[in-house]
Amino acid sequence: MSGESVFHDLEPLLERVSKPIQYVGGELNCTVKDWQCGGFGDGGEELTTRWALMYPDAYEVGLPNQGVMILYEVLNERPDALAERTYAVWPDMEAAMREARVPQFTVDGHRPVRDFDVFGLSFSTELGYTNMLTALDLAGIPLHAADRGDDVPIVLAGGHAAFNPEPIADFIDAAVVGDGEEAVLAITEHVRAWKAAGRPGGRRELLLRLARTGGVYVPAFYDVDYLPDGRIQRVAPSPTAPGVPWRVSKHTVMDLDEWPYPKQPLVPLAETVHERMSVEIFRGCTRGCRFCQAGMITRPVRERSITGIGEMVQKGLAATGFEEVGLLSLSSADHSEIADITKGLADRYDGTQTGLSLPSTRVDAFNIDLANELTRGGRRSGLTFAPEGGSERIRKVINKMVTEDDLINTVAAAYSAGWRQVKLYFMCGLPTETDEDVLQIADLAKRVIETGRKVSGRKDIRCTVSIGGFVPKPHTPFQWCAQLGADETDARLAKLREAIRSDKRLGSSIGMRYHDGKPGIVEGLLSRGDRRVGAVIEAVWRAGGRFDGWSEHFSYERWISCAAEVFDGSDVSLEWYTTRERGEHEVLPWDHLDSGLDKDWLWDDWQEALDETEVDDCRWTPCFDCGVCPQMNTEIQVGPTGKKLLPLSVV
Repeated sequence: MSGESVFHDLEPLLERVSKPIQYVGGELNCTVKDWQCGGFGDGGEELTTRWALMYPDAYEVGLPNQGVMILYEVLNERPDALAERTYAVWPDMEAAMREARVPQFTVDGHRPVRDFDVFGLSFSTELGYTNMLTALDLAGIPLHAADRGDDVPIVLAGGHAAFNPEPIADFIDAAVVGDGEEAVLAITEHVRAWKAAGRPGGRRELLLRLARTGGVYVPAFYDVDYLPDGRIQRVAPSPTAPGVPWRVSKHTVMDLDEWPYPKQPLVPLAETVHERMSVEIFRGCTRGCRFCQAGMITRPVRERSITGIGEMVQKGLAATGFEEVGLLSLSSADHSEIADITKGLADRYDGTQTGLSLPSTRVDAFNIDLANELTRGGRRSGLTFAPEGGSERIRKVINKMVTEDDLINTVAAAYSAGWRQVKLYFMCGLPTETDEDVLQIADLAKRVIETGRKVSGRKDIRCTVSIGGFVPKPHTPFQWCAQLGADETDARLAKLREAIRSDKRLGSSIGMRYHDGKPGIVEGLLSRGDRRVGAVIEAVWRAGGRFDGWSEHFSYERWISCAAEVFDGSDVSLEWYTTRERGEHEVLPWDHLDSGLDKDWLWDDWQEALDETEVDDCRWTPCFDCGVCPQMNTEIQVGPTGKKLLPLSVV
């Protein structure tokens, strides 16, 4: 409970490790609050709720994460709560910390993570699970939730991967699905009330209170039964946990203008993956891309108003000094007032060093006017578009309603507006995909180069083809499909590489970047696994698994051998979880976690995918009854508002 800084023990280690600055803290806009900021009750009970927030990756990846940054600020605005940040430490620091007995610490106050009330981890990818185990072990928190006493924090998972937390059910106490802003405040209130009452019933009572709200999932309060063939028979509340609901609902924040966070974005001390100030201009997506978990689980669309965006940009730039503004969303150009937003911001910052970027742009939402506004500051960084599938047939399967002509017209606009580099993102291993579907990526890339040369009159046109392996995700229409094996993925990519290289006239202008199929298989195991996968995660971690999202640290052989050992003699295997197709009525490990999406609707959309039937965006068409709006008591919130970003002053 002390919350005393360990920096005096940490400081001698810094000269022995790489990038020591990432462990120092003190960034612009960081917050270090008094440990007893909430004071004490009349009976001397503590009233402060303390959160240690972690993005389970290195500082350079974790610090720019918008989710953690938002929750950090939301919590610290409460007078009776404090939040500090911690990140995964590199193996050299881990070794040094173990030798010197320095525990997992926060970078703000350098306080031991074990001293906090809640240890919250945000997982955007399942490949961060081994880093969580490292942090727990360094913190002195027992790996298994069942072994924890009242003197350690509640371990809480969130983020997109938490929509199926079953593979890490042994290691977490609870999970929250959906938006975090209101959820963390509600949890804070429950922790505060429990502490104010003298911590009755210990951590089990606190977890029961949280679970009974219907918005916090506590795996220990649910029993899983299996069929003889290894499939799940049912997931049900335990008889020993009265009042716990059968299904746990996701959280959805409505009216983003009421949540203008981060107001004071953190400015990193060390180089990070994103060096910009970012504003989330809307949340959710209804395009209906069948492979996209993020688009499915964040429904409905909720736009931030143009005036709200303008104010956030103005305050954020003043608070940080960044020279680039990223307008974030799953598909930023789909904002109903994106033209006015980009023009208004370009007008306001005309003549300054401030640049604008749309990190996520759909092919069919990009146009020359938008391109001109984005480049008015003179910056011509590369543009990235994501056709996802190489052939029009496969794009119908995945509901990515982009034709080849759409793409060519878009890149023509980009090249004619002054860009020389375009990056195209595709996936390999999509359902029903054939070699021919993938080989058409080469034909498309060649046509892009020819178009660029023609409209620009230049030869220095470049196109980079970036390819990732498709991983089926929970709460999507593809949650039932079989995943393509690693060897099959690699063979298909080898054919594509040869098809590009064989063209002497155009091939030299086309770059190809791809990941082999091995990390995707591991991600597939973790994304659609159940509680039995937890033993594999632990075995991999004990065998040295760390930073599995980094190619230089990832070991496919380690995962394969550990999975084989854990599953030996059982009804399941690595292939059972990945390359096996599921049936319509199979109980899926995440069925008791309610994303709002009706399972029958998802199945029907899966059948329409197999029939190559496209579905329109429900923002502009009648409702398709996916279930989200009535079930979550929400609604689509889109403009246009009719307002203008100006008259906020021109810089």
